[in-house]
Amino acid sequence: MTDPWTPSSWRDRSAAQQPSWPDEAVLESVLKHLATLPPLVFAGEARALTSALGEVADGKAFLLQAGDCAESFESFSADGIRDSLQVILQMAIVLSYSAGVPTVKVGRIAGQFAKPRSSDTERIGDLDIPSFRGHLINDIAPTAAARVPDPNRLLQAYHQSASTLNLLRAFVKGGFADLGRVHQWNQEFVASSREGQRYERLAQDIDRALRFMRACGIASETQPNLHEVDFFTSHEALILGYEEALTRNDSLTGEWYDCSAHMLWIGERTRQLDGAHVEFLRGVGNPLGCKLGPSATPDEALAICEALNPARIPGRLTLISRMGADTVEDALRPLLAAVRDAGHPVVWACDPMHGNTYTAVGGKKTRHLDAVLSEIAGFFAAHRAEGTWPGGVHVELTGDDVTECLGGAEEIFDADLDDRYETMCDPRLNGRQSLDLAFRVAELLQR
Repeated sequence: MTDPWTPSSWRDRSAAQQPSWPDEAVLESVLKHLATLPPLVFAGEARALTSALGEVADGKAFLLQAGDCAESFESFSADGIRDSLQVILQMAIVLSYSAGVPTVKVGRIAGQFAKPRSSDTERIGDLDIPSFRGHLINDIAPTAAARVPDPNRLLQAYHQSASTLNLLRAFVKGGFADLGRVHQWNQEFVASSREGQRYERLAQDIDRALRFMRACGIASETQPNLHEVDFFTSHEALILGYEEALTRNDSLTGEWYDCSAHMLWIGERTRQLDGAHVEFLRGVGNPLGCKLGPSATPDEALAICEALNPARIPGRLTLISRMGADTVEDALRPLLAAVRDAGHPVVWACDPMHGNTYTAVGGKKTRHLDAVLSEIAGFFAAHRAEGTWPGGVHVELTGDDVTECLGGAEEIFDADLDDRYETMCDPRLNGRQSLDLAFRVAELLQR
């Protein structure tokens, strides 16, 4: 792509998955107001994430990208943010301590309010009404009036993201993430489980290591790496007007950055090479991701690399496979080989969630943990076969004690889904299942 880029050049392209806003004048007024508000993240933070992901691309670190399927305006709370962060910190500790590699922590948080949909409408009773597209756009209530896109929701999402980021920064830099607190991250409903007990044994090992280090004169109070962590935010850059309004010119480098999150990704439904999403994201300096489903070809993967990272900057681009457990190994290997042979320094991550979603008896969407783990195993097997680095996982989870995904050591069955099925869109792993996944990934990394 050699055409001149501006934050608005995407408007000349076809943009998939955009809402039918009822009043363009109101929308433009909201976007102009958003453009005057402070950035949510800073360009220097985005560059730090690119650098960290460069280590992942080089096989020296591992990416854990995790968080909610879709954030909610109604269930927003400090406790919810803390609980999700605890699960991610637990998973990162399992990966780093068990597998011996640094873990780059990126949350699906502080901006993950919009969801792509396979259809513009859905059937509710005898009516066809507009699909729920996330709280950034409309309401989940099953009425036609609730599903009308409302531009003022963009402002509400901005302010909730700002509050979430403030709290996350306080947690990860203010002592909550101190290694001496590893026991306190084990929530009650997790601690009593087999996964929680396994984590507790690991935490005791860390305690012993910390006591030894303290005896050698190394304490968390004087070592920032033991007292705080770097934690970054990400979301799917779906609603391009919102992303454009939060794009700023960096005064230090003169480059443009989308300051709605540290990392943005393009979904499987919006990765058209001549489309608006690729056009917009190719011009911002943030690290980027792109989802690749089982239909992706080697030529498409290479074209995405050239479009989004022509300078071949390590850590700039993460390719996120979402193939399905039965497909991943055979479908992924040709992509790995093509990108490897072309010399593109990408991060490869596995999204084991979206290719394994189905409708259970009773009508609820779910995923079985066995299929999720099977796709991760296939992802690792494909990388072993091609001599490439399985750089990370991208999962949907929550810190709440939900019953949305089946399986796990504390088995959840179809009949249990009604107990605590709380997601607004796709089913999420709970804390026990997330720890189970982390231990499994650590075992694969150890090999």
